[in-house]
Amino acid sequence: MAIQAKNKIDPSFNMSSMTDIVFLLLIFFMLTSNFATPTGLPISLPKSANSQKEVTKVKVTITKDLQYYVNEVPTAESRIEDKLKEILPSKNGSVTLFVDKDVPVEYLVKVASTASKLNAKVSVATQKQ
Repeated sequence: MAIQAKNKIDPSFNMSSMTDIVFLLLIFFMLTSNFATPTGLPISLPKSANSQKEVTKVKVTITKDLQYYVNEVPTAESRIEDKLKEILPSKNGSVTLFVDKDVPVEYLVKVASTASKLNAKVSVATQKQ
């Protein structure tokens, strides 16, 4: 008389829990990648001991060779005020200046005064030391 076990072990592997983990990781990395706002323009920012992260919608970049970009779109220096008027909301706008550390301060001040004339909050991007 042959004795057989009633409970047989199923050798198949259930992948549903693994796919759940993969989707959660995917969602995590998609959400955290939106918080980083790197500039695609070749500038080296000045260093600061006390820097804070700020999410901004309007970025003005001045490169080492004095080329101006508004939200990474090349713009002539004379057209910056018109471009900022188009982009900035009527109240409580925010402009972040990405200025290469080798650019003279007068160019930074000129763009900052243009933005503040439009009642925008102006901040200068720096690198943490």
